Amino acid sequence: MLKLQNAHEIDYKLVGEEMQFVEIELDPGESVLAEAGSLLSMDDGISMETIFGDGNGGETSFLDKMFNAGKRILTGESLFITAYTNTGRSKARACFASPYPGKIVPLDLAVYQGKIICQKDAFLCAAKGVSIGIEFSRKLGRGLFGGEGFIMQKLEGDGLTFVHAGGTIAQRELQAGETLRVDTGCLVAFTKDVDYDIEMVKGIKNVLFGGEGLFLARLRGPGTVWIQSLPFSRLAGRVLASAPGFGSNKKGEGSILGGLGNLLDGDNR
Repeated sequence: MLKLQNAHEIDYKLVGEEMQFVEIELDPGESVLAEAGSLLSMDDGISMETIFGDGNGGETSFLDKMFNAGKRILTGESLFITAYTNTGRSKARACFASPYPGKIVPLDLAVYQGKIICQKDAFLCAAKGVSIGIEFSRKLGRGLFGGEGFIMQKLEGDGLTFVHAGGTIAQRELQAGETLRVDTGCLVAFTKDVDYDIEMVKGIKNVLFGGEGLFLARLRGPGTVWIQSLPFSRLAGRVLASAPGFGSNKKGEGSILGGLGNLLDGDNR
């Protein structure tokens, strides 16, 4: 059973639409942990400390710090995490920005039984006391074809945490036995009770000409699922395909008929 960590109770405000940032209001003595490089601004009176480890000070030795730092590398994050603490006598604010167009989602871990599993680079910031760890997949197919590999992020505790993803974020509440199939790159996060696996797309025509890949993520309730409309990998692929020397604006992306589409519309550069 998860031991709750009594995270700091922070207030926040989301600002913006497509390029959001989150404004965290800290009372004197309160702290927020943030991913390195995510800071937008901070008021006078806030001190920042770059920490080797998980930022919560729970490690009892250097080896513990090394272990926690190693877990962060496995999830695609920086070796260090930064703690921002209000050392003044009045309220102060610190702002953190998402690294690409999309949405920031606030999640109160106390509402979701103290644990959320999310994609490897989703974490943005959290109240001090939230633990950022790793979640290993115990299913071979999910690890090989699930889009996120064998390792995902695990956010545990009883405080607020903020994750970011591309495009628009949709939240789905799954009832017991209810199944949702999602493109593997569009999955952002899910609660611990959701049964997550992958399955192959059915139908030879769908596999060859559908352009949607060979596998879909299958999520079975009960639980909550968050999905994104524009994964960063899809955005980056379109940008590269449109850049001179990198692509040819191919039609029918992902389909073997893509080249034929270029010939038919005269775009054969």
